[in-house]
Amino acid sequence: MSYFNDPAPHIIHLHETASTNRYLQERLASDAPPADGTLVVSDFQTSGRGQPGNTWESEAGRNLTFSLLYAPTDIPANHSFRISQIAALSVKYTLDRYTAGITVKWPNDVYWNDRKICGMLIENLLEGRFVNRSIIGIGLNLNQTTFRSDAPNPISLTQITGQHYDPSDVLQRWYEAFLRLRLWLEYAADSEDDIHSRYLRALYRRDGFHPYADADGPFSASIEGIEPTGHLRLRRPDGRISRYAFKEVRFLPETPPTQRIEATNAHARAPHQGLQEG
Repeated sequence: MSYFNDPAPHIIHLHETASTNRYLQERLASDAPPADGTLVVSDFQTSGRGQPGNTWESEAGRNLTFSLLYAPTDIPANHSFRISQIAALSVKYTLDRYTAGITVKWPNDVYWNDRKICGMLIENLLEGRFVNRSIIGIGLNLNQTTFRSDAPNPISLTQITGQHYDPSDVLQRWYEAFLRLRLWLEYAADSEDDIHSRYLRALYRRDGFHPYADADGPFSASIEGIEPTGHLRLRRPDGRISRYAFKEVRFLPETPPTQRIEATNAHARAPHQGLQEG
């Protein structure tokens, strides 16, 4: 499979590997570490990982599983959530080209309606108080039509639209979207506030009250905001605000997951230019 036209990042294409994140970690520890912007793409991952405790289900050759090595500029470790924001937004803006209804579920999953279409595992390597390198691992469901498990309510782009997609084309669109957001973050004035605002507008369940659960049990709340550190703030009906780090709160389903997805092209969108926004 061929990826990208010139100019392009350095791409390592593997037919199979345990994990593209792990592959980059091992290369970074070698005598010839990969350069900033290196992409590792695998047709199949035998031990694909999501966030700690999760695995990623993907049929060989039907989806996109890849990792990007990113060397950020002046991102403090306690504000590394900026990386999650641009990574998640780049996936959303890519998928916006093909369908409506794409949102970002805090912190960096990507959803279509109430179904998960993309997961990420972002691992940061620190140097002092700053992020020196970031490995952004992404699993994007493109052409898979059958999933062995309903957790966490997976869906693919082809199930949404009824179309088949060229992984290399989607990957190139994603890389272009990520590069625009990266350059915007690193060089534009007030870019941090702008990207944060874009992220908030893209949030899954950004409006209204929805069911959640923490260590004390289930409750209803609305999203009050996201802190620069990435902490989620939820407001309960009585006005109390709770602050959560990742894994301290769960999103509970509001209705049983949809059993059948009608293929439709009704929401397909024409390509956007520049910094897109849903």
